[in-house]
Amino acid sequence: MLAEFFEFKKHDTTFIREVIAGVTTFMTMAYIIIVNPKILEFAGIPFGPSMVATILVAFLGTVLIGIYSNRPFAIAPYMGENAFIAFTVVGVLGYSWQTALGAIFIGGVLFVLFTLFRIRSWLGNAIPQSLKYSFAVGIGLFITFIGLHGSGIISIGVSDAPLKVGDIRDPSVILAIIGFLLIAALMVKKVKGAILLGMLTITGLSVLVGLRPLPDKLISMPPSIAPIFFKMDIMGALHWGFFSVILTVFVMDFVDTMGTLIGVSSRAGFLDKNGNLPEIEKPMLCDAFSTVVAAVCGTTTAGVFIESAAGIEEGGRTGFSAVVTAILFLLALFFAPLFSAVPSVAYGPALIVVGILMIEPITKINFKDYTELIPSFCTIVLMSFTYNLGIGITAGFILYPFFKIISGRVREIHPGGWVLAALSLLFYIFYPYH
Repeated sequence: MLAEFFEFKKHDTTFIREVIAGVTTFMTMAYIIIVNPKILEFAGIPFGPSMVATILVAFLGTVLIGIYSNRPFAIAPYMGENAFIAFTVVGVLGYSWQTALGAIFIGGVLFVLFTLFRIRSWLGNAIPQSLKYSFAVGIGLFITFIGLHGSGIISIGVSDAPLKVGDIRDPSVILAIIGFLLIAALMVKKVKGAILLGMLTITGLSVLVGLRPLPDKLISMPPSIAPIFFKMDIMGALHWGFFSVILTVFVMDFVDTMGTLIGVSSRAGFLDKNGNLPEIEKPMLCDAFSTVVAAVCGTTTAGVFIESAAGIEEGGRTGFSAVVTAILFLLALFFAPLFSAVPSVAYGPALIVVGILMIEPITKINFKDYTELIPSFCTIVLMSFTYNLGIGITAGFILYPFFKIISGRVREIHPGGWVLAALSLLFYIFYPYH
């Protein structure tokens, strides 16, 4: 395993390229160090311990997936799932954060079992090619939207026009636009490390023009994780009234991980001729284990991050780049003020560029076959416009067999496709719409 870990030439990469890829992935997702605990504060989870939990889960999950699966993917607590726990499960439904963590722990254990018994990989191979392509495109548009909004190029509007262009006279928006043009220009010129160079340049400029102050201190000791460590209430989550929460957590994690794995793997060229990811059980097991660890540490569902695509675009092809990302997360325990200084106007343009590069698989979808096109289109737009990958992916799982039935082509549905459709229907039936 370790021998292949360092065979850079075999994977058409180099040591330097892998390091740059690892740093790029970290910088595009370093915001999670601050944002995840900020969101979970609304659930009553204290910020300091939550930040430590976020970093530890990201480090352990990413180093594990790098070494065990030898893939350039990074793992961290999911955005979306954290908001679901904070604002819906705790804020609206009134459950304690300890009980919510109990549901996440149960979901993680189920994922470990499903992975060990190869149920998840069987379901993964049941996904039609057209939907796999749509996952990549949907993720690309989704992270583009994150980049546009995070950098201020677009902003929230009013009810009749929910989105609007940002104030392009705002210095931060101007910097974001410069960042996008700089990264794009460097890529046109085929400069290696274009995304990383662009982010570093904009971070420096934001400090120079006074938009981002230098941190008061570079090094700080991490707070204690004790207030939230091993505080999940498993028994509290094991009652019928909590079934909808467990099902939602389970399905969201399943489809988010599946969609992200296939989407970024497609961009990296890891999929075989049938559109499947070889040895998919390895990254899936890392994802499942990370979710269990996340609940124990006191944070929410963890899995493969879509920002891994940024490192892949910089040439990351082996687990070594993931280990580089993991080491930077570990250093963030002591250099959190420094790493958190990267502004959204720096990583926002990077995500926009990555989104551009991820829409290429749409050309592989058969536009003349409506039974393939309509589910793919709905998957893409719902992944993007609902700000929830899980909504779009589950919609695709339902619509694909529906239109195959309508067209009299039931035999084209893999047996696992029926299972995915049934799980998706349950997801929509029991989802807490609040």
